[in-house]
Amino acid sequence: MTARVLERFLPDEDATTLFGEDIAVALRPGDVLALKGDLGAGKTTLARSIIRALAGDAELDVPSPTFTLVQSYEARIPVHHFDLYRLGEPDELEELGLFEATEEGVALVEWPERAGDRLAGAIRLELHDSGEGRLAVISGPEEAMLRLERSFAIRDFLNNAGELRAHRAFLLGDASLRAYETLTTRLGARRILMNAPERRDEPLLACGRPYSQVAHLAQSVAASVATANAIRARGFAAYQVYAQDLETGLLLTEHLGETPFLSPEGEPVTERYVEAARLLAALHRDAWPKEMPVNDQLIHELPPYDREALGIEVSLLTDWYMPFMAGRPANDAERAGYMEHWNRLFARLEHFEKNLVLRDFHSPNLIWRAEREGFDRLGLIDLQDAVCGPAAYDVASLALDARVTMSEALERAVVEAYCAARAEQGPFDREAFDEAYAICATQRNSKLLGTFVRLEQRDHKPFYIKHLPRIRAYLRRAMRHPVLDELRVFYEEAGFLSGDEA
Repeated sequence: MTARVLERFLPDEDATTLFGEDIAVALRPGDVLALKGDLGAGKTTLARSIIRALAGDAELDVPSPTFTLVQSYEARIPVHHFDLYRLGEPDELEELGLFEATEEGVALVEWPERAGDRLAGAIRLELHDSGEGRLAVISGPEEAMLRLERSFAIRDFLNNAGELRAHRAFLLGDASLRAYETLTTRLGARRILMNAPERRDEPLLACGRPYSQVAHLAQSVAASVATANAIRARGFAAYQVYAQDLETGLLLTEHLGETPFLSPEGEPVTERYVEAARLLAALHRDAWPKEMPVNDQLIHELPPYDREALGIEVSLLTDWYMPFMAGRPANDAERAGYMEHWNRLFARLEHFEKNLVLRDFHSPNLIWRAEREGFDRLGLIDLQDAVCGPAAYDVASLALDARVTMSEALERAVVEAYCAARAEQGPFDREAFDEAYAICATQRNSKLLGTFVRLEQRDHKPFYIKHLPRIRAYLRRAMRHPVLDELRVFYEEAGFLSGDEA
């Protein structure tokens, strides 16, 4: 069913190139884009722009497939460029492999009318002369049209922000609703575009609220703006926000750098982790305000990392991980026993130091900037889900990094660096910290076991499952602390800790 018709005016060839980038970031595997227009209307120019954007190569040679009928390219999404002008019969599409091409890739099809009714579910784009330029008219399936509409809204946001002619390139989509793009302005500056529409229409839990609200996850980009501004104001390297549309869920921010926190081989670098631990200690030197300004009219209230939020997170283990491992859902008695153990631990956690918790303080959200000095060497991203909770939580997130195997020696180095820096600041209760660290590490890694299974089964993102052995190994480490004895026995009896070491 066609959702709507979209129109975009393209005054010149440069606008057509940018329009191709707008389409490229919206395409998904399985899409067929049928391009129609008179000779010289710009179909091949548009197709070339889309292919180059998908390939991330503005100079990629993209010849017309007039004589070969199809040209294929390795890209972020494999892309296949068809020209059906010389097609004899629609049945020949089978021989060309058009339908196989869209199983894991996208197809751009010129002269789609030669395919008869074989492209019924395609996105259709027609180019018409309009004054000195061209008018692009797009129609297609509802879901695809929503993606394109969102992409065009991003282009309008950039134009309104003064970034005319900015080039867009897909950067990543994380484990949430957010997606990111790298922007290059007409002056060559690099920016980051955060695309995070407000959370809506989420399934409700038994309490009548969605998971994200109970867990105090950010509901809009306002949280990103407020937290980044607050952290920058204290001299740390959070991103500057250049433009924002809170209602639409779009931010244009500083590009903090290209160097990942891990080594080029994807391994942890001790110096960087130790420096990040010291940065955490500096973040925890003073208390953070509960209210953080977004703009002159709006205040973001830093949510508490309370028992309800911590509890809904660990419930992911019984909701998702247990059925995945045991082949059956947890029964009521198992759930009740599990939460009884956790509630006793949460009660203990309430007595320990609370401070700013960024929640995912680990390698994917740290940028290494070797050319800088001090804590400015560490760029901080993914700040929107910050809460006020146990100060030990982010230390556990860093020292037991879920995305890379942390040796016990490196874990100890991170913890000791943090504790030494805190002790230099003044009185520091190491015994209390060690207990809070063990509980937080166990809570976080229990949550991650459930989260990674949920991402694979519900969200069709199987690449997170590979981390499960590492997370189980981290749990076994964290639960050595005596405060976890009862919970460890429960986990062992339930089989939660069984599996190969990372």
